[in-house]
Amino acid sequence: MIQEKLNKTTLYGRLGSYEGISIFATKFLARLQTDRQLGRFWANRGSDGIARETLLLIDFLCANAGGPQAYNGRDMVSTHRGMGITESDWAIFFEHAAATMDALELGQRECDEIVALISSHKDDIIELSPPPIKRGATIERELT
Repeated sequence: MIQEKLNKTTLYGRLGSYEGISIFATKFLARLQTDRQLGRFWANRGSDGIARETLLLIDFLCANAGGPQAYNGRDMVSTHRGMGITESDWAIFFEHAAATMDALELGQRECDEIVALISSHKDDIIELSPPPIKRGATIERELT
């Protein structure tokens, strides 16, 4: 009875529990790793490191989607510090998330909840934001 309710009411259950989230995470990471811009984050990682990262992502998504799994990885700030993730990277990340969700034919409600879940960590992940551009401003530099 509890499992039946979990499957109907939580994002975890509506995504197909651990198995469904595993499929999403695996397909999503494969897309990210082969992206021209984002692939740099995995360029020098061994297969064991990538496998561990995949399991951590699955646990993170399961735990944050209402599942019984515990996420035992580092916090998002520690995990992404020093990676130089930009607003552009963030936008491309979500393009791949959308494409993965479309390929898996997820419902709009589930897509919206996944986006909200991940978006809630944006400030912990983005390190480099381009400075605002002032129209008509001149560039002044000291040349030495």
